[in-house]
Amino acid sequence: MDSNKENEVATVAITKAKDGGKGKSVKWGAPISTDQSSSSVSTKSAASLPRPPAARWRKGVAIADFVLRLGVIGAAIGAAYLMGNNEEVLPFFTQFLQFHAQWSDFPMFQFLVVATGIIGGYAVLCLPFSYVCIVRPYALGPRLLLMILDIVMMGLITTAAAAAGGIVYLSHNGSQHANWIAICQGYANFCQTASESVVLSFVAAFFFICLVPLSALALKRN
Repeated sequence: MDSNKENEVATVAITKAKDGGKGKSVKWGAPISTDQSSSSVSTKSAASLPRPPAARWRKGVAIADFVLRLGVIGAAIGAAYLMGNNEEVLPFFTQFLQFHAQWSDFPMFQFLVVATGIIGGYAVLCLPFSYVCIVRPYALGPRLLLMILDIVMMGLITTAAAAAGGIVYLSHNGSQHANWIAICQGYANFCQTASESVVLSFVAAFFFICLVPLSALALKRN
């Protein structure tokens, strides 16, 4: 019974439409795709969603890594420049002797210049890899490579700074047991510049000490 009534109602509606719409064409619109609308809505909703806390945290670690590498570049190049230009000639001299001190006269200072130059070049070359870690916080390959190389460079700069620091200490204080005199009493400028270079080398080593744990934390899987 219900189906018969519905058929009658539909028939009456069609006939009325034919009678009232003479001379008029009926235009049918294109059907709306539910798949496209749902996909567009899902895309907009996904774009509006905030980043997960893990991604923000990893990106923050990567930015800190980039800033520390800039500090390594400044400290290493500054140490190499100061020590590489460290030289002093005393104003008094004799006919057969001239009092002259230069960084190349000390093998430990030569080692420091070479090591800090290597460290500075390495830090510059690492900047693109560090930037990749900022753009892609979950990239593990560049992070692992940087951590391994950072450990090697940390050992190099620490060794060079410690060796040069020992020479600077002896230059300032001497050694009574070995009958070594403190040459810094005469070469004050030379010793001051050498001390500044050693301090910058230890600053670069400290930056590497901070970089290695940061890389280890970034490699941690959540």
